[in-house]
Amino acid sequence: MWIRRIFRHLAAFVITILIAGLLGATLVRFGPGFESDEQELDPRLNAHSVQALRQSHAAEQHLPAFYIHYLGHMIQGDLGVSRSLERPVTELLSERAPVTLRLMLYGIASGWLLGLALAVPAVLVRAPAYDLASTALSGVFLCVPTAVVALALFFANGPVRFAIGLLIFPKVFRYARNVLADAYTQPHVLAARARGLSPASIFFRQVSLWAAPQLLTLAGVSIGIAFGAAIPIEVLCDFPGIGQLAWTAALARDLPVLVSLTILVAVFTQIANAASDLAVSVCTRERA
Repeated sequence: MWIRRIFRHLAAFVITILIAGLLGATLVRFGPGFESDEQELDPRLNAHSVQALRQSHAAEQHLPAFYIHYLGHMIQGDLGVSRSLERPVTELLSERAPVTLRLMLYGIASGWLLGLALAVPAVLVRAPAYDLASTALSGVFLCVPTAVVALALFFANGPVRFAIGLLIFPKVFRYARNVLADAYTQPHVLAARARGLSPASIFFRQVSLWAAPQLLTLAGVSIGIAFGAAIPIEVLCDFPGIGQLAWTAALARDLPVLVSLTILVAVFTQIANAASDLAVSVCTRERA
């Protein structure tokens, strides 16, 4: 039974990634300006050079053949050569991935710490003034674009790497506050209060365990939010990460790079969701 379940999940994982890569390739291939190349405008190129340049991109004109060819080489560890940077895509990803991963790690960690640091007192203290102030603060950062926050930190010589955290913390604060407040209304928590257990014991043994599955679900979503926010931050603040690579490839209609990035994002999103689902099932079993 469990073997069939694992096989079903793996099949869904592979199919989702293949569909994501095909959709990404389709959007790029049939997007405006794909058949144009800025290199052809170079006055130093003669007619033969322009013709050779067009022939080098001829394989990308037929989408099904290109995608099948790309998948065949991807299985062998070859993601192709960047059309604009003229370098192997594997090298570009390996060089830039650490920058983006560090940026996302700082952002997710700081966003969750700040969000929980505001949400827990709001539930425990239940002071209207504090709740109003924390809600207003989270609302401000919820409305301000991440790029604006990053630029403000950049020009103020502040920690730009925490700009993602200022995007994530309002969502964590509002969601965690509502989940924790709902946990305090559960029958087992009310029974623990009636027995005279200490507030700390109730929070860590009853409330936290009840709220953990919902919070872990949001943690998986935070990874996708962090990567989406990393793109404008890296572009505006000149961070040589995957987000900057994605922006450069999009401007150049660099099909091999964009397809590789689409598949990479799909893989990490699937892994994050699977890890979140596994953690939720474990916490639910412990709670039961």
